[in-house]
Amino acid sequence: MRIISGKYKAKKLHTLKSNDTRPTSDKVRESVFSMLGDVEGGVLDLFGGTGGLAIEALSRGADRAMIIDGAGDAIKIIKENTKDLDEPVEIFRNDYRRALKAMGKREKSFDLIFLDPPYNKKLIDKSLELISEYSILNDGGRIVAEAGKNETFAHPGFEIVKENDYGSIKVWMLIKEGK
Repeated sequence: MRIISGKYKAKKLHTLKSNDTRPTSDKVRESVFSMLGDVEGGVLDLFGGTGGLAIEALSRGADRAMIIDGAGDAIKIIKENTKDLDEPVEIFRNDYRRALKAMGKREKSFDLIFLDPPYNKKLIDKSLELISEYSILNDGGRIVAEAGKNETFAHPGFEIVKENDYGSIKVWMLIKEGK
């Protein structure tokens, strides 16, 4: 896997050798960023895995990133993948619920949030609920959620503005309703 475009184009991404993490493929990542267009501001990658989505966002114009993952081996890979970046990157090993609560207390917010949790566990529902509760998404901000093709999720307070299928997965782009 490599960064597809921008400042870090062709940067090789290290991946985990286990099946616990399922990195977003280059093809899907390219489609996601085509869907997003311009990227700027702060980025949160809530289920970081390799950090590939956040690094791609930084490569394409984001000015800072926070990457969260609950697995120690994933955090090690994320640190390896981000060690030579110019932009500030905060990396935390934490449960997504505790991480979002802490961000809410610190009044941290972002312009782009990636949600690519383990499939079929209803984690997007709970993540969106907490993002809304703690005001983690800036006005005009976007959320990109990736899940198994047959998964659905509740999204009160958010509007789905784009939806694409890529084989066995589906990707949605959401914004706050009324924005």
